[in-house]
Amino acid sequence: MAPKAMKAMKAVTSISKTGLAEAVATATELKKSDIMKVLTSLAEVVQKEVKKTGKVTLPGMCMVKTRLKPATKAGKREMFGKVCVVKAKPARTVVKAFPVA
Repeated sequence: MAPKAMKAMKAVTSISKTGLAEAVATATELKKSDIMKVLTSLAEVVQKEVKKTGKVTLPGMCMVKTRLKPATKAGKREMFGKVCVVKAKPARTVVKAFPVA
């Protein structure tokens, strides 16, 4: 029996900053411009704290952390049964977000 063809996934778009501001403004009965200022300042504060401490928790939403990915050596690796030549990559810091219950 032949496997069924997979359907193409639809591109999912997340809510924009303006859309988020409109939703919060209607829920809280505040001006949209005030909400935009709050979102902008929140982004600045979170960015500054992540750079300084490496970890920020937004209560009820998420925790943003930085993680140091180690450097990789150059050489040959077997991937999916084939031997591939890979380049060396330097160590780098990545930012991850985790949900908070």
